[in-house]
Amino acid sequence: MSVTHVRRFVAAFCLLVLAWLVLVFIQVTLAANEAIDRRASLDIDVDVDGAAVVVLGAAQYNGEPSPVLQARLDTAYETRAELGEAPIVTTGANQPGDVFTEGFAGYRYLRNRGVPDESIIVIVDGGDTWESLLAVANQLLPERSVVVLVTDAFHARRTFETAREVGFEATVVAADADAPLRLRVRESVGVAIGRLLGYNRLSRYF
Repeated sequence: MSVTHVRRFVAAFCLLVLAWLVLVFIQVTLAANEAIDRRASLDIDVDVDGAAVVVLGAAQYNGEPSPVLQARLDTAYETRAELGEAPIVTTGANQPGDVFTEGFAGYRYLRNRGVPDESIIVIVDGGDTWESLLAVANQLLPERSVVVLVTDAFHARRTFETAREVGFEATVVAADADAPLRLRVRESVGVAIGRLLGYNRLSRYF
């Protein structure tokens, strides 16, 4: 193969990769917008029987939710009311040095808002999206296979595809009303890699 052919091949390959990333970026953006719209309307079309609301973990400070986690918990609380009192699953481990887990901080916050103990499931295994949703699947499946996932808008596509990979039928509701460009770009790279390698492998490196 001549040098010219090699250069053409490399150029064509780079264009394909760029086109692939642009396509994924569009999908990430559309998923973010849909999750934001779903949050605004709380029009959630799921099979209520057997459904659960799953809150993706975020930082907590000495047992108190960070603003990001609180927004997710408030969204889960409102979503649960729309679904006829479905159980809420709080997720998230603790960071090195933390006394409390993100899952426990979420549990305590929801309980203080009036959600009964029996309607809150705390799962603290897992330090990222894949590990957390796998732990949720291990506990809920096959009895509960429908989940409404609550996370930030930019994270909607990866969360949806990860949930599907571990065996759930999922819908995503955004806890915020914005999806910053830099975060959508980062998520696009993550989703592209996750589709190629699997989200379980992605969790080890990204």
